[in-house]
Amino acid sequence: MKIALIILGSLSLVLGVVGIFLPLLPTTPLLLLSAWAFFRSSDRLYDWLINHPYLGEYIRNFRQHRAIPLRVKIVSVTMVWLTIGYCIFCVVDKWWWAQLSLGVLATAISWHILSYKTLK
Repeated sequence: MKIALIILGSLSLVLGVVGIFLPLLPTTPLLLLSAWAFFRSSDRLYDWLINHPYLGEYIRNFRQHRAIPLRVKIVSVTMVWLTIGYCIFCVVDKWWWAQLSLGVLATAISWHILSYKTLK
């Protein structure tokens, strides 16, 4: 079971790091999943993740405050709309139903991000 949790934690960690650059992957939930999996499988990996100078901040802020920093909210929502907006107008410009679906997806992601308190 420990090996499965380490694999799960590692996979979610990789996806969480990718999510920093791709707005459709939720960074904080994936890093929280990694922390949970490492907590149950490896003290060394858990301590490394929690004390990481960049990634640990995501986890600590969310666990302590259930909040997202304003800068992260702005960057996240902006990247969601830029990426999905590009897809709406340049990739699926002939299919109105796909455009509508992507617009709904962007709205839902933005609402989810903005629904958390702002960390000051």
